[in-house]
Amino acid sequence: MEPSEKLRRNTSSVRVTAVKGAFVSERPDRLATEEPMEIRVSGPGQEAASVAVTMRTPGGDFELAAGFLFTEGLVSGRDEVAGVSYCEDLPDDEQLFNVVTVRLNRPWDADAAKRNFYATSSCGICGKASLDEVEVHCSPVAAGPRVSADVVRSLPDKLREGQRVFDQTGGLHAAGLFDAEGVLVSLREDVGRHNAVDKLVGEALLADALPLTDRVLQVSGRISFEIVQKAAMGGISIISAISAPSSLAVEAAERLGVTVLGFVRDDRFNIYSNPQRLVM
Repeated sequence: MEPSEKLRRNTSSVRVTAVKGAFVSERPDRLATEEPMEIRVSGPGQEAASVAVTMRTPGGDFELAAGFLFTEGLVSGRDEVAGVSYCEDLPDDEQLFNVVTVRLNRPWDADAAKRNFYATSSCGICGKASLDEVEVHCSPVAAGPRVSADVVRSLPDKLREGQRVFDQTGGLHAAGLFDAEGVLVSLREDVGRHNAVDKLVGEALLADALPLTDRVLQVSGRISFEIVQKAAMGGISIISAISAPSSLAVEAAERLGVTVLGFVRDDRFNIYSNPQRLVM
């Protein structure tokens, strides 16, 4: 658990005016917290340099920072990471837990890493220097597991059952890692679906458990290009979603050897790429 886990809240209290038919009442409600988090990086003897700002739900911040750097190709493995911490020298105490520094064991080339990152909770990374830089080049994924259609059908409900914060707010995305038998291994929630994936990959990176070759990724929304990219960087070969993939997500999945499954609802789903991993 991160040092501040008990100090930060992933939900916020509000009062709402509820309208139901002709009845109007005021009642308390809870919303998913959304706050900016700045990711900084430093090498030995170097000042920490800002790399990105992401809008996220507090919780798993160290995983998010490490996972983001890895899935964006800025860190290559656990052996490069000396430590992750909150920035404790900020003048504004309220921002203490909104700045995370990743310390590396090697020199950090801040100028080479400048890509004008700004990640929103809705669409991921925006404002990169050029569209050509959106794609992080990585090798095609390994063969990975073979999964039965019955297991695929079971994943959305299992993911939903594990969404603790969603139960309180109804306003969070989730990403879960499952084994080939459909057993939930790890789950993360966030206002940004890409952040939830980064948290999962970051958790594995910090535990020196990459690549995630034998895992299946289930997400609560649609599959974007960025989710395919991040999953492939983490070695994940199967991605399942309750909604649709984008055209660019499918193109990337075909190139990287990733199986993409969409509209996984009730008794049906669509296979958009690399169907060889499905046992029908």
